[in-house]
Amino acid sequence: MMPTTNPEVLANDWLPPLAVGRERELSEVVRRLDAPVPKAPSPWVVAVAGASGSGTSTIARRAAREVVDRLRQASAEPAPRILAVRTAGLRGAHGVATALLRRFDEGFDGRGFPTAEVIAGVLRRLRRERRPTVVVLDDVGVGGPDLGPILRAFGSPDRFLPEGESGLPLLWTILAGSQDGLSTAVADVEGRIAVRPFVEVGPYAEAHLRAIVADRAERALGRPPPSTLVSRVVEHAVADGGGARRAVDVLRRELLGCPRSHEAAPARFESAEGVAVETRVVRAIDSASGGVSAALGDVKRLEAALAGEEGRRPLPTTTLWRRIVRLERAGYVRREIRTGGAGGTRSIVRVLTPIDEWVTAPYRSGTPRGDGETYRDPDRPAPTPSASGGPRWRPVGRAAP
Repeated sequence: MMPTTNPEVLANDWLPPLAVGRERELSEVVRRLDAPVPKAPSPWVVAVAGASGSGTSTIARRAAREVVDRLRQASAEPAPRILAVRTAGLRGAHGVATALLRRFDEGFDGRGFPTAEVIAGVLRRLRRERRPTVVVLDDVGVGGPDLGPILRAFGSPDRFLPEGESGLPLLWTILAGSQDGLSTAVADVEGRIAVRPFVEVGPYAEAHLRAIVADRAERALGRPPPSTLVSRVVEHAVADGGGARRAVDVLRRELLGCPRSHEAAPARFESAEGVAVETRVVRAIDSASGGVSAALGDVKRLEAALAGEEGRRPLPTTTLWRRIVRLERAGYVRREIRTGGAGGTRSIVRVLTPIDEWVTAPYRSGTPRGDGETYRDPDRPAPTPSASGGPRWRPVGRAAP
């Protein structure tokens, strides 16, 4: 184990700023998506196929960011967004549609609803909000959900929309997973929706794998890593079959002592159920930053206004700053101190991950801090313990405005 200043970059969901060794494939995906105004008829679907750890997820998510950036450059309104869902473990098209609808309504429970109704709910929300959207369906593997119903609905949305309404805002779909998994998932729509040829990704060259490990280790440590550490991690990853995912697992074990990525993360990662933070703090950051950056003072003013609407007291500045630190540890934002302002400096909150992709949990008094203590909110009573003895809280994403 080694002292790390930014352990959040070791999480599998952390998106690197560059697709090392995958520049050609990334360019091809972006070219096929043809943003901001595609020439081909919708739906616009591109699939990235490769073995686990070959960079398919990075390519898909970086391509989605590129589309969003192009849309923002072309027009400031309405704000585009990314809806990313990992399909592994989801049950059929119903599970995928439910996961997508939860991005609009975090409390939605799809049990008891037919698949067609859940899909209709997704399409109606897309139409109602009229925001250009990139959907990323990731981790598509053998035995995974059939994506045919989702893709057909994206291609022919009118039959799901209320009478008198037709069409969707600009909508792209990026699929990422194994060759066999993607072939099975889209078999039902081949010939009707252009998905092939897949953008195929081979294994990483050892030099690229070394560059990925060195970059991730330097970001985690906050300083250049020892060359012996990088060599040891790469050797272990190659011996285990290679792949960036395995390399990051080994690096995580070396730096943090976490044997496997699915085991408990260090305390600084916050709860696996989501970062504990008031929903109004997320809304304030979203409104103040526009998905880019915001002054802390602007975030504080918006948080105070939202607190007033809820009949609550605004968070003290130090408490608000702690919430932002918590979001930073999850890799969602970065704090910056710049010159200027009445005191000579200005505190800036820079958004690193699209707010639509944040996983947060509503702050509750009694939330575990990871050090054996619990947070206490003077405005709130202690939470009612669940049957397991822990506080009752559930993950929430940002509800679309």
